[in-house]
Amino acid sequence: MASAGLAEPARATLDIPTKERLIVALDVPTVEEARSLVHRLGDSVVFYKIGMQLQFAGGIQYAQELIHSGKKVFLDSKLFDIDATIEKAAENIARMGVDFLTVHGIGPTVRAAVRGRGDSRLQILAVTVLTSLEASDLHELGYRDASVEDIVLYRAKKALDAGADGVIASGREAEAIGRLSAGKLKIVTPGIRRGSDAVGDQKRVATPASAIAAGADYLVVGRPVSQSEDPRREAEGIVAEIEDALG
Repeated sequence: MASAGLAEPARATLDIPTKERLIVALDVPTVEEARSLVHRLGDSVVFYKIGMQLQFAGGIQYAQELIHSGKKVFLDSKLFDIDATIEKAAENIARMGVDFLTVHGIGPTVRAAVRGRGDSRLQILAVTVLTSLEASDLHELGYRDASVEDIVLYRAKKALDAGADGVIASGREAEAIGRLSAGKLKIVTPGIRRGSDAVGDQKRVATPASAIAAGADYLVVGRPVSQSEDPRREAEGIVAEIEDALG
């Protein structure tokens, strides 16, 4: 429920096919294991995230294999460098046919990535605050006078102003980001756990239903799917929860 005087949060964009809202993270050490998981999931999943672990084990080449097979790919590189390097990296990644790319959520980095992707289909997502961090972790980094939500919203505003297509943020901040951006930013939410899932190293977690209800557009799920005895059944269960939450 929105607070008095505030507009209702932008709900998840309804024109995204429900199955595409689930992004399965291929957080495995080898391409062989990734390929095996994708095979087991079959047509239950159409969108995959390739993070740094797999990127440095042949994951870039495997991303192109997934694209050629008709899957969508989210390259979670969290790029951060001088503007010229970011721009050229985004230009090369755009040529691959990747759908999503993450960069650090500061204005110049986002703007450089947006320039680099040009008119390709690549969408630039700005990382706000990792879902494995909480207030005490931010204090360690020197952020003593701002809450997690303050920093997330500050970076989301910078990302919006710099031309980002979306942000990476937890389900806890999704509603506030929806209000801040008037629905102009896609919200991609990791740290998703169903009721019986182990939290692991995530700290700001949300269920599929609560994240979607708060305004998340895409949910990134890794270990609950990849470590399940029946990954396909787990993925289908998450998609069903998403569908129910969308009403």
